[in-house]
Amino acid sequence: MPAVLIHGVPDTHRLWDAVRRNLSRQDVQAWDLPGFGAPLADGFGATKEEYVDWLIQRLESIGEPVDLVGHDWGCILTARVASLRPDLVKTWAGGNGPINGGYHWHALAEIWQDPDQGRQFMADSTPASLTELVAGFDIPAELAAETASRVDEVMKDCILKLYRSAVTVGAEWEPGLANVQAPSVVFWGALDPACQIEFGHRLGESLRAADVVELDCNHWTVLQKPAEVAALLEAHWSN
Repeated sequence: MPAVLIHGVPDTHRLWDAVRRNLSRQDVQAWDLPGFGAPLADGFGATKEEYVDWLIQRLESIGEPVDLVGHDWGCILTARVASLRPDLVKTWAGGNGPINGGYHWHALAEIWQDPDQGRQFMADSTPASLTELVAGFDIPAELAAETASRVDEVMKDCILKLYRSAVTVGAEWEPGLANVQAPSVVFWGALDPACQIEFGHRLGESLRAADVVELDCNHWTVLQKPAEVAALLEAHWSN
């Protein structure tokens, strides 16, 4: 069965490039979410539920359970998939995407969730300002610029719609984590100011995860510690 890697916001499948270079297995797929490098189907509203449904449909088409991995929103969405459709997921791994009723959204998320402030933020955003935003999470300037360069108007709109749909996602989706059957591991940037490490441990508890791996980095573990992330994934899959 393949491994399927799902990115977060504001990313595309390119987030996983360095991790994939450090993996020994060849059956690894990194998908673009609709609006994040992949086209939008007519009528797709970019809500959290629609992204979960899209993932379920694509996973069903594979025909066998997969090793599912997610970062940031990819973590949140794939954990939801694993809770709704345990038959599609052989193992699960994810990080820096809190799913807990006690989590309080970070300041930028609250701006995106406000219709007026969110629209103004995106209207004012430029490649330079987005590069500065990403670099503020301790991402090297070149990688931050690459990430920012992929943020187009479609992605901006999808980000706003996703976050507006997710004001209470922790309270809504946390109880369902008890239904996850796949062996799970959580990896988390311990220095993440937006998604604090305590919520990595809470996610691990909710999933009965085999381990919660604290990485000495900020939010973007996949960019900052690709070799370490690859190693922990391969250890998880082999077990």
